[in-house]
Amino acid sequence: MVLAVSTSGLWRVLWYSLIGVGALTAYSAALRAAGVPWVRIRWSVIGAYAAVYIWWFFANGVIIDRISVLWSFAIFLGIASIGRPWREWVRMAGDLGIFVAMWIAYDESRGIADGLGMPIQVESVRNIDRFLFFGTDPVVDLQRRFYRGPADVQWYDVVGSAVYYSHFIVPPVVIAILWFRNRHQWVRYMRRFATLLFVACSMFILLPTAPPWMAAGGRNRVGLDLDALPPLSRPTGNGWRHIGLDGFVEAWDTGRDWANQVAALPSLHSAFALFVVVFFWPWITNRYVRWALLLYPAAMALALAYFAEHYFVDAFAGWAIVGGSFWLWNEIERRTERRDGAEPADAEGDSPDRAPRTADEILQPS
Repeated sequence: MVLAVSTSGLWRVLWYSLIGVGALTAYSAALRAAGVPWVRIRWSVIGAYAAVYIWWFFANGVIIDRISVLWSFAIFLGIASIGRPWREWVRMAGDLGIFVAMWIAYDESRGIADGLGMPIQVESVRNIDRFLFFGTDPVVDLQRRFYRGPADVQWYDVVGSAVYYSHFIVPPVVIAILWFRNRHQWVRYMRRFATLLFVACSMFILLPTAPPWMAAGGRNRVGLDLDALPPLSRPTGNGWRHIGLDGFVEAWDTGRDWANQVAALPSLHSAFALFVVVFFWPWITNRYVRWALLLYPAAMALALAYFAEHYFVDAFAGWAIVGGSFWLWNEIERRTERRDGAEPADAEGDSPDRAPRTADEILQPS
Protein backbone atom coordinates (compact mmCIF):
# COMPACT_ATOMS: atom_id res chain seq x y z
CA MET A 1 0.00 0.00 0.00
CA VAL A 2 2.80 2.39 0.92
CA LEU A 3 4.49 1.63 -2.40
CA ALA A 4 1.23 2.22 -4.27
CA VAL A 5 0.73 5.59 -2.62
CA SER A 6 4.34 6.61 -3.14
CA THR A 7 4.18 5.89 -6.89
CA SER A 8 0.91 7.61 -7.74
CA GLY A 9 0.07 11.13 -8.86
CA LEU A 10 2.25 13.92 -7.58
CA TRP A 11 4.06 11.50 -5.28
CA ARG A 12 5.34 9.74 -8.37
CA VAL A 13 6.68 13.04 -9.69
CA LEU A 14 8.39 13.72 -6.36
CA TRP A 15 9.78 10.19 -6.19
CA TYR A 16 11.23 10.34 -9.69
CA SER A 17 12.62 13.78 -8.98
CA LEU A 18 14.43 12.57 -5.86
CA ILE A 19 15.90 9.69 -7.85
CA GLY A 20 16.98 12.16 -10.52
CA VAL A 21 18.62 14.46 -7.97
CA GLY A 22 20.53 11.54 -6.51
CA ALA A 23 21.71 10.34 -9.92
CA LEU A 24 22.64 13.87 -10.97
CA THR A 25 24.61 14.43 -7.77
CA ALA A 26 26.56 11.21 -8.26
CA TYR A 27 27.18 12.03 -11.94
CA SER A 28 28.41 15.55 -11.18
CA ALA A 29 30.62 14.36 -8.32
CA ALA A 30 32.23 11.70 -10.51
CA LEU A 31 33.00 14.18 -13.29
CA ARG A 32 34.35 16.76 -10.86
CA ALA A 33 36.60 14.12 -9.32
CA ALA A 34 37.92 13.48 -12.83
CA GLY A 35 38.68 17.18 -13.24
CA VAL A 36 35.84 18.09 -15.60
CA PRO A 37 34.90 21.79 -15.24
CA TRP A 38 31.42 22.76 -14.08
CA VAL A 39 30.53 24.44 -17.35
CA ARG A 40 30.96 21.17 -19.27
CA ILE A 41 28.98 19.29 -16.66
CA ARG A 42 26.15 21.82 -16.97
CA TRP A 43 26.08 21.57 -20.75
CA SER A 44 26.10 17.78 -20.67
CA VAL A 45 23.14 17.70 -18.29
CA ILE A 46 21.27 20.33 -20.30
CA GLY A 47 21.86 18.24 -23.42
CA ALA A 48 20.42 15.20 -21.66
CA TYR A 49 17.43 17.26 -20.51
CA ALA A 50 16.79 18.43 -24.09
CA ALA A 51 17.02 14.85 -25.37
CA VAL A 52 14.52 13.63 -22.77
CA TYR A 53 12.18 16.54 -23.57
CA ILE A 54 12.24 15.69 -27.28
CA TRP A 55 11.72 11.99 -26.54
CA TRP A 56 8.79 12.83 -24.27
CA PHE A 57 7.32 15.04 -26.98
CA PHE A 58 7.15 12.23 -29.53
CA ALA A 59 6.19 9.55 -27.00
CA ASN A 60 3.60 11.37 -24.90
CA GLY A 61 3.02 14.77 -26.41
CA VAL A 62 4.25 18.15 -25.29
CA ILE A 63 3.91 19.12 -21.65
CA ILE A 64 0.76 21.22 -21.37
CA ASP A 65 -0.78 21.01 -17.89
CA ARG A 66 0.33 23.83 -15.62
CA ILE A 67 1.89 21.71 -12.83
CA SER A 68 4.06 19.77 -15.28
CA VAL A 69 5.11 22.96 -17.09
CA LEU A 70 6.17 24.58 -13.82
CA TRP A 71 7.93 21.45 -12.64
CA SER A 72 9.83 20.98 -15.90
CA PHE A 73 10.85 24.65 -15.82
CA ALA A 74 12.06 24.26 -12.24
CA ILE A 75 14.11 21.22 -13.24
CA PHE A 76 15.72 23.17 -16.07
CA LEU A 77 16.61 26.09 -13.81
CA GLY A 78 18.08 23.66 -11.32
CA ILE A 79 20.31 21.82 -13.76
CA ALA A 80 21.32 25.12 -15.41
CA SER A 81 22.57 26.27 -11.98
CA ILE A 82 24.76 23.23 -11.28
CA GLY A 83 28.14 24.29 -9.96
CA ARG A 84 27.20 27.96 -9.55
CA PRO A 85 27.68 29.93 -6.27
CA TRP A 86 24.94 29.73 -3.67
CA ARG A 87 23.99 33.38 -4.31
CA GLU A 88 23.00 32.45 -7.85
CA TRP A 89 20.92 29.59 -6.49
CA VAL A 90 19.08 32.08 -4.29
CA ARG A 91 18.51 34.33 -7.29
CA MET A 92 17.35 31.34 -9.30
CA ALA A 93 14.82 30.47 -6.59
CA GLY A 94 13.49 34.02 -6.75
CA ASP A 95 13.21 33.92 -10.53
CA LEU A 96 11.38 30.61 -10.32
CA GLY A 97 9.03 32.09 -7.72
CA ILE A 98 8.16 34.92 -10.10
CA PHE A 99 7.43 32.47 -12.89
CA VAL A 100 5.29 30.24 -10.66
CA ALA A 101 3.36 33.20 -9.19
CA MET A 102 2.61 34.50 -12.67
CA TRP A 103 1.08 31.24 -13.86
CA ILE A 104 -0.80 30.60 -10.62
CA ALA A 105 -2.37 34.05 -10.97
CA TYR A 106 -3.35 33.12 -14.53
CA ASP A 107 -5.04 29.92 -13.34
CA GLU A 108 -6.79 31.71 -10.47
CA SER A 109 -8.34 34.20 -12.88
CA ARG A 110 -10.76 31.46 -13.93
CA GLY A 111 -12.05 31.07 -10.38
CA ILE A 112 -12.42 34.83 -10.00
CA ALA A 113 -14.35 35.02 -13.26
CA ASP A 114 -16.70 32.25 -12.13
CA GLY A 115 -17.25 34.02 -8.81
CA LEU A 116 -18.10 37.39 -10.36
CA GLY A 117 -20.59 35.84 -12.76
CA MET A 118 -19.97 38.35 -15.56
CA PRO A 119 -22.18 37.82 -18.63
CA ILE A 120 -20.56 35.76 -21.40
CA GLN A 121 -20.06 37.66 -24.64
CA VAL A 122 -21.44 35.84 -27.67
CA GLU A 123 -23.02 38.00 -30.37
CA SER A 124 -20.95 41.12 -29.63
CA VAL A 125 -17.62 39.56 -30.60
CA ARG A 126 -19.14 37.80 -33.59
CA ASN A 127 -20.58 41.13 -34.74
CA ILE A 128 -17.20 42.87 -34.51
CA ASP A 129 -15.72 40.19 -36.75
CA ARG A 130 -18.60 40.64 -39.17
CA PHE A 131 -18.02 44.39 -39.24
CA LEU A 132 -14.29 43.96 -39.88
CA PHE A 133 -14.96 41.52 -42.73
CA PHE A 134 -17.81 43.41 -44.43
CA GLY A 135 -20.74 41.45 -43.05
CA THR A 136 -19.32 37.95 -43.45
CA ASP A 137 -18.32 35.38 -40.83
CA PRO A 138 -14.70 34.60 -41.74
CA VAL A 139 -14.54 31.63 -39.38
CA VAL A 140 -17.53 30.03 -41.08
CA ASP A 141 -16.23 30.85 -44.56
CA LEU A 142 -12.81 29.30 -43.86
CA GLN A 143 -14.29 25.99 -42.80
CA ARG A 144 -16.76 25.92 -45.67
CA ARG A 145 -14.01 26.52 -48.21
CA PHE A 146 -11.18 24.42 -46.85
CA TYR A 147 -12.28 21.88 -44.24
CA ARG A 148 -12.87 18.42 -45.74
CA GLY A 149 -13.38 16.33 -42.65
CA PRO A 150 -11.15 14.17 -40.43
CA ALA A 151 -10.81 11.49 -43.12
CA ASP A 152 -9.46 13.88 -45.75
CA VAL A 153 -6.65 15.81 -44.06
CA GLN A 154 -4.93 18.42 -46.23
CA TRP A 155 -1.41 19.86 -46.02
CA TYR A 156 -2.72 23.08 -44.52
CA ASP A 157 -4.38 21.07 -41.73
CA VAL A 158 -0.94 19.74 -40.76
CA VAL A 159 0.66 23.18 -40.98
CA GLY A 160 -2.18 24.72 -38.99
CA SER A 161 -1.87 22.10 -36.25
CA ALA A 162 1.89 22.63 -36.05
CA VAL A 163 1.48 26.40 -35.77
CA TYR A 164 -1.29 26.06 -33.17
CA TYR A 165 0.60 23.63 -30.94
CA SER A 166 3.82 25.66 -31.15
CA HIS A 167 2.11 27.92 -28.60
CA PHE A 168 2.90 25.31 -25.95
CA ILE A 169 6.56 25.05 -26.96
CA VAL A 170 7.95 28.37 -28.18
CA PRO A 171 7.20 30.71 -25.21
CA PRO A 172 8.54 28.43 -22.43
CA VAL A 173 11.61 27.45 -24.48
CA VAL A 174 12.42 31.12 -25.17
CA ILE A 175 11.99 31.98 -21.48
CA ALA A 176 14.30 29.14 -20.46
CA ILE A 177 17.00 30.01 -23.02
CA LEU A 178 16.96 33.70 -22.14
CA TRP A 179 17.25 32.95 -18.43
CA PHE A 180 20.22 30.67 -19.03
CA ARG A 181 22.06 32.84 -21.53
CA ASN A 182 21.29 36.43 -20.54
CA ARG A 183 19.34 37.16 -17.38
CA HIS A 184 19.22 40.90 -18.10
CA GLN A 185 17.25 40.21 -21.27
CA TRP A 186 15.19 37.61 -19.41
CA VAL A 187 14.10 40.32 -16.96
CA ARG A 188 13.15 42.60 -19.84
CA TYR A 189 11.23 39.78 -21.47
CA MET A 190 9.38 38.81 -18.28
CA ARG A 191 8.32 42.38 -17.50
CA ARG A 192 6.53 42.62 -20.80
CA PHE A 193 5.26 39.04 -20.66
CA ALA A 194 3.78 39.47 -17.17
CA THR A 195 2.09 42.72 -18.22
CA LEU A 196 0.55 41.00 -21.23
CA LEU A 197 -0.68 38.17 -19.06
CA PHE A 198 -2.10 40.53 -16.41
CA VAL A 199 -4.11 42.52 -18.94
CA ALA A 200 -5.33 39.36 -20.66
CA CYS A 201 -6.42 37.78 -17.37
CA SER A 202 -8.26 40.96 -16.42
CA MET A 203 -10.17 40.77 -19.68
CA PHE A 204 -10.92 37.10 -19.14
CA ILE A 205 -12.50 38.06 -15.81
CA LEU A 206 -14.42 41.10 -16.99
CA LEU A 207 -15.29 39.96 -20.53
CA PRO A 208 -15.70 36.17 -20.62
CA THR A 209 -16.24 35.35 -24.28
CA ALA A 210 -17.58 32.32 -26.11
CA PRO A 211 -15.18 31.15 -28.83
CA PRO A 212 -16.64 30.38 -32.28
CA TRP A 213 -16.99 26.62 -31.71
CA MET A 214 -19.07 27.35 -28.61
CA ALA A 215 -21.09 30.10 -30.28
CA ALA A 216 -21.92 27.56 -32.99
CA GLY A 217 -23.49 25.19 -30.47
CA GLY A 218 -20.41 23.21 -29.46
CA ARG A 219 -20.64 21.14 -26.30
CA ASN A 220 -19.33 23.07 -23.29
CA ARG A 221 -19.25 23.11 -19.50
CA VAL A 222 -20.78 26.55 -18.98
CA GLY A 223 -24.35 25.42 -19.56
CA LEU A 224 -24.95 27.36 -22.76
CA ASP A 225 -26.70 26.04 -25.87
CA LEU A 226 -25.83 28.64 -28.49
CA ASP A 227 -26.65 29.10 -32.17
CA ALA A 228 -24.95 32.42 -32.98
CA LEU A 229 -23.10 30.73 -35.86
CA PRO A 230 -23.83 27.80 -38.17
CA PRO A 231 -22.45 24.45 -36.89
CA LEU A 232 -18.66 24.37 -36.86
CA SER A 233 -16.07 21.66 -36.39
CA ARG A 234 -13.10 21.91 -34.05
CA PRO A 235 -10.44 20.06 -36.08
CA THR A 236 -7.41 21.45 -34.24
CA GLY A 237 -5.69 18.08 -33.81
CA ASN A 238 -6.50 16.47 -37.15
CA GLY A 239 -3.25 17.55 -38.78
CA TRP A 240 -1.03 16.06 -36.11
CA ARG A 241 -3.06 12.91 -35.81
CA HIS A 242 -2.51 12.52 -39.53
CA ILE A 243 1.29 12.47 -39.07
CA GLY A 244 1.18 10.13 -36.08
CA LEU A 245 1.40 12.52 -33.12
CA ASP A 246 -1.72 11.17 -31.46
CA GLY A 247 -0.19 11.34 -27.99
CA PHE A 248 0.32 15.05 -28.32
CA VAL A 249 -3.27 15.61 -29.34
CA GLU A 250 -4.57 13.43 -26.51
CA ALA A 251 -2.52 15.46 -24.03
CA TRP A 252 -4.00 18.63 -25.44
CA ASP A 253 -7.54 17.22 -25.34
CA THR A 254 -7.04 16.41 -21.67
CA GLY A 255 -5.60 19.86 -20.98
CA ARG A 256 -8.42 21.75 -22.65
CA ASP A 257 -10.94 19.85 -20.55
CA TRP A 258 -9.88 21.82 -17.47
CA ALA A 259 -9.02 25.08 -19.26
CA ASN A 260 -11.18 28.17 -19.04
CA GLN A 261 -13.45 27.71 -22.05
CA VAL A 262 -14.58 31.35 -22.14
CA ALA A 263 -11.09 32.88 -21.99
CA ALA A 264 -11.19 33.73 -25.68
CA LEU A 265 -10.71 37.50 -25.75
CA PRO A 266 -7.84 38.23 -26.21
CA SER A 267 -6.21 35.25 -27.90
CA LEU A 268 -3.05 34.37 -25.99
CA HIS A 269 -2.02 32.07 -28.84
CA SER A 270 -1.89 35.05 -31.17
CA ALA A 271 -0.44 37.37 -28.54
CA PHE A 272 2.43 35.05 -27.60
CA ALA A 273 3.28 34.39 -31.25
CA LEU A 274 3.66 38.12 -31.95
CA PHE A 275 5.34 38.74 -28.59
CA VAL A 276 8.31 36.51 -29.39
CA VAL A 277 8.74 38.12 -32.81
CA VAL A 278 8.54 41.67 -31.44
CA PHE A 279 11.03 40.98 -28.66
CA PHE A 280 13.70 39.74 -31.06
CA TRP A 281 12.79 42.14 -33.87
CA PRO A 282 15.45 44.82 -33.05
CA TRP A 283 18.25 42.26 -33.34
CA ILE A 284 17.18 40.79 -36.68
CA THR A 285 19.08 42.84 -39.23
CA ASN A 286 17.97 41.09 -42.42
CA ARG A 287 14.73 42.74 -43.53
CA TYR A 288 13.56 39.63 -45.39
CA VAL A 289 13.97 37.52 -42.26
CA ARG A 290 12.15 40.19 -40.27
CA TRP A 291 9.09 40.13 -42.47
CA ALA A 292 9.20 36.37 -42.77
CA LEU A 293 9.00 36.14 -38.98
CA LEU A 294 5.72 38.05 -39.09
CA LEU A 295 4.24 35.12 -40.96
CA TYR A 296 4.25 33.23 -37.65
CA PRO A 297 1.66 35.38 -35.81
CA ALA A 298 -0.29 35.81 -39.05
CA ALA A 299 -0.41 32.05 -39.57
CA MET A 300 -1.41 31.59 -35.92
CA ALA A 301 -4.40 33.94 -36.29
CA LEU A 302 -5.46 32.22 -39.50
CA ALA A 303 -5.15 28.74 -37.98
CA LEU A 304 -7.13 29.77 -34.89
CA ALA A 305 -9.97 31.08 -37.04
CA TYR A 306 -9.94 28.03 -39.32
CA PHE A 307 -10.08 25.70 -36.32
CA ALA A 308 -12.93 27.79 -34.81
CA GLU A 309 -10.87 28.37 -31.68
CA HIS A 310 -10.92 32.17 -31.96
CA TYR A 311 -12.35 35.04 -33.92
CA PHE A 312 -9.95 37.35 -35.74
CA VAL A 313 -10.86 40.14 -33.33
CA ASP A 314 -9.46 37.96 -30.52
CA ALA A 315 -6.11 37.93 -32.32
CA PHE A 316 -6.21 41.68 -32.99
CA ALA A 317 -6.91 42.33 -29.31
CA GLY A 318 -3.97 40.16 -28.29
CA TRP A 319 -1.66 41.98 -30.71
CA ALA A 320 -2.82 45.35 -29.39
CA ILE A 321 -1.96 44.32 -25.83
CA VAL A 322 1.47 43.16 -26.97
CA GLY A 323 2.07 46.58 -28.53
CA GLY A 324 0.91 48.33 -25.38
CA SER A 325 3.09 46.17 -23.15
CA PHE A 326 6.24 46.87 -25.17
CA TRP A 327 5.48 50.59 -25.42
CA LEU A 328 4.93 50.84 -21.65
CA TRP A 329 8.14 49.07 -20.64
CA ASN A 330 10.22 50.75 -23.32
CA GLU A 331 9.17 54.10 -21.85
CA ILE A 332 9.74 52.99 -18.25
CA GLU A 333 13.19 51.59 -19.01
CA ARG A 334 14.19 54.66 -21.01
CA ARG A 335 13.17 57.03 -18.23
CA THR A 336 14.85 54.86 -15.59
CA GLU A 337 18.11 54.91 -17.53
CA ARG A 338 17.96 58.69 -17.88
CA ARG A 339 17.20 59.14 -14.20
CA ASP A 340 20.06 56.87 -13.16
CA GLY A 341 22.45 58.52 -15.58
CA ALA A 342 22.90 55.34 -17.61
CA GLU A 343 23.27 55.38 -21.36
CA PRO A 344 19.91 54.97 -23.12
CA ALA A 345 19.36 51.58 -24.69
CA ASP A 346 19.12 53.06 -28.18
CA ALA A 347 22.34 55.05 -27.97
CA GLU A 348 25.78 54.07 -29.17
CA GLY A 349 28.45 53.00 -26.74
CA ASP A 350 29.50 50.21 -24.46
CA SER A 351 26.99 50.65 -21.65
CA PRO A 352 26.23 47.27 -20.06
CA ASP A 353 22.54 48.15 -20.02
CA ARG A 354 22.22 48.98 -23.68
CA ALA A 355 20.12 46.78 -25.95
CA PRO A 356 22.10 44.16 -27.90
CA ARG A 357 22.65 44.86 -31.56
CA THR A 358 22.51 41.33 -32.97
CA ALA A 359 20.66 38.10 -32.31
CA ASP A 360 23.97 36.49 -31.24
CA GLU A 361 24.66 39.23 -28.75
CA ILE A 362 21.35 38.82 -26.95
CA LEU A 363 22.28 35.23 -26.15
CA GLN A 364 25.67 36.11 -24.73
CA PRO A 365 25.87 35.35 -20.99
CA SER A 366 25.13 38.41 -18.90
